[in-house]
Parts: sequence; C-alpha cells; structure tokens
Amino acid sequence: MSIYRCCDHMTHEDITNPDDDVEDVPIEGERFAWAHRNIMLTIAYDGTNYRGWQVQPNGLSVQECVENAVERLTGERQRVYCAGRTDSGVHALGQVANFPTNSSIPIGNIRRGLQTFLPDDIVIVSAEEVSKSFHATYSAIRKRYRYVIHDGDLCPPFLKHYVYRSQNQLDANRMAEAANFLLGTHDFRCFEKHFPNKSTSVRTIMDVSVRRISCWFPWTSPHDWAPTYGRRHDHPEMPLIVFEVLADGFLYNMVRAIVGTLMEIGRGKKSPDSLRDVIRSMDRAKAGMTAMPNGLYLVSVEYPEGLSGHQ
Repeated sequence: MSIYRCCDHMTHEDITNPDDDVEDVPIEGERFAWAHRNIMLTIAYDGTNYRGWQVQPNGLSVQECVENAVERLTGERQRVYCAGRTDSGVHALGQVANFPTNSSIPIGNIRRGLQTFLPDDIVIVSAEEVSKSFHATYSAIRKRYRYVIHDGDLCPPFLKHYVYRSQNQLDANRMAEAANFLLGTHDFRCFEKHFPNKSTSVRTIMDVSVRRISCWFPWTSPHDWAPTYGRRHDHPEMPLIVFEVLADGFLYNMVRAIVGTLMEIGRGKKSPDSLRDVIRSMDRAKAGMTAMPNGLYLVSVEYPEGLSGHQ
C-alpha cells in the first residue's frame, strides 16, 4: 500500500478558517456511512492562479474546481475534504482529498474522468476507494512541507511563481544548524500568525533539513545565471536552497514564519542557536518575517495503514 503524506489537526499551516469545515461529519466510526463509497484523491496543483484550496467569495479556488469536476462526473454535488487547505499562491505536489459518493463509476475511470473537467494546472495523480472512516483532514497523522529559495545572482524568469527570490546570498550551513533546534515537541506559538489557537500550539517535528541544490537541467545554460561584473555567488551552480519539514501538525503560517527566521540566520543577522531562544520565548515578535507563499509546497500526507482500501 502506498503511503500518502501530509496533514495536520485542524490548525493547519495553510488553513484559512479552522472553524468552517466538516461540521456534518462524525468524529469517529464510519464518517461517511450514508454513502455507497468513499474516494481518496492525490492531487498536484500550481497554486499561482488560485485563492488557495478553500472556496472563497473573492476568487477561484482549487476546491471549487475539484468539486465542480466531481459534480460533472458523478452528477452529485459533494463536499471535497482535503488534508491541508493551502493558502493563495501555495502549491501542492501531493495534496490528499476525499469525497463520498453513491456513484458506481469504476475506480479505474475516476481519475481520468475528473481530469477531463479540470484545468491543466490541477492534476489528479491517483484515485483510490478507501474506508468510509477515512477523512482527508482528520485521519492524517503527519504532513511534509517544502520551501524553495533562490539566492543566486540572477534568477531565471521561469521560476518567478515557484521560488522565493532572496536578494542576499544565504549561508545554508548556518540555516541547517539552526533548523535542528526545531526537532522534537515544542510550543511553536512563536511561529503562529494567530494566537491563541482554538486548541493547542504544541506540535512535534520529526524530520527537518536544509540543503543546496542545482537548478533543473532545462534551466541551466553556459552563463550560469551570473553577472559578468559585481557580486559573484559562492555557489553559482547551486542557487537553490530547499527547506523540508515533517510534523504531526502545523500552525497557521508556521512553515513560512520558520523560513523567514532561518533566512535571517542565513544572512548572518542572528546566530544559529538564536532559533532555540525564539522557540523558548513563545513570542511571534522574536521570530522572522512570514516568507512569501510562492516558495511553499505541500509535499505529502501520511495516514494509518488500516484506513486504506475498501472495508
């Protein structure tokens, strides 16, 4: 069975309003017992042209597009629940969603059928029939995010919507050293946009990394995206810094606030061990800025093994 990754527990890094969803779904047991089937989707999307996942009154959302596709395919208007309600401009490599249905369309035809009614920047990666107890939001146990920074001398124009463009060269080693202080269980309210949270700001981070990588090969060229005169990057062949974090949950804007803090450390404005002091302070004012949304990716969601498959 494939492991699907990435979610949290109603206080999402990417939630727009933690109080406005799933009001009609039981907390335990077969949440969708009334339906004939429960379908899990893995979805990738470019968030540039959307107001985030969640349906919004002031613009197009990914959820609206997917729910419209479900209705056109099955003839039913169903709510589509997701693992992480990503914010405007945030991307997803492995968003997980589910919808209950009484449709008898073979599971092998659902992915292709939904894709027929979706724009090219939203892709259904897979569709799987799962237990009626499965809920994309509440069943998730871990979620992984990725944030991509470009700090090279010149940024290829193709990356405009997909990386954060740093005007300063960053020390990735200092950032990686600081990131280790995130590991473990802490009260992360220092990285939370809205406090107090309705439940708790304590989260457990299981894995974290910061590393430099080169550009994707089609974007490379003999000029290395470096100016002839002036500042030269120390690593012109590796202008991307990738931050990844796996946790049991995230607070609103938590990942972007962590990245903003790490960038201050990467610029030399603070020491690596200052991140430990920021966490202990539980004060948002001690942390760095909230990084822009376009560098953020919802990578994957993990669920308990027992909820996969038709039961």
